Amino acid sequence: MNLLEQINTDKLPKHLAIIMDGNGRWAKQKGFLRTIGHESGTKSVKTTVETCAKLGIENLTLYAFSTENWNRPKLEVDTLMKLLISSLKKELKTLNKNNIRLNAIGNLTNLPVKVQAELQEVIQKTSENTRMTLNLALSYGAREELVQAVKKISDKVKNNIISTDTIDETIINQHLYTHDLPDVDLVIRTSGEHRISNFLLWQIAYAEFYFTEVLWPDFNEANLYEAIISYQNRERRFGKTSEQLS
Repeated sequence: MNLLEQINTDKLPKHLAIIMDGNGRWAKQKGFLRTIGHESGTKSVKTTVETCAKLGIENLTLYAFSTENWNRPKLEVDTLMKLLISSLKKELKTLNKNNIRLNAIGNLTNLPVKVQAELQEVIQKTSENTRMTLNLALSYGAREELVQAVKKISDKVKNNIISTDTIDETIINQHLYTHDLPDVDLVIRTSGEHRISNFLLWQIAYAEFYFTEVLWPDFNEANLYEAIISYQNRERRFGKTSEQLS
């Protein structure tokens, strides 16, 4: 039985999130500039997106650029922004062909104007697609997201729009970047690192984690299948006991 045949399509994660790590190390191992690693990583993005759509995963969130990534060397940041623009232009046709809607989460106003314009164009031109939602986390930081949510809720309390007594998980969810997305079921991180890196801290409260040594530019269809099979072989109890679930 091949890997694809081992996947139960009735037990797919409704929301898969991926920390795409290892582009720089991949390039260094091969004697290339880090920027070459990022360029090579776009192939894995394309493969992963199309495979998820084919499987029937409804929501895929890719950690593309964090708030902390702005601190990287200017050349690398500039290259990443140019790569983002070119990828958006190139993949618009593929997104529509595969009925994939593009969305973006993060402090998008920090992105260069050209990136914002291209991003909004692709979001608008894919807005009617229904097969899968692809969320790009750009200029994203979970702590900043939570701070912004607290500020918005505080303003509503101050202006008597809501009262403190009504604040619950639902209210907080409504003020996050991901307000229209389900909680994350599975987080994949490549490159052998075992940390969250300020990614979707609220949304991954009960997510399963899958860590692989594979560097992102080498991440392929089979690696994705292995992660999903691992996820499907786990018992998700959400605080309950095994006996309660059975």
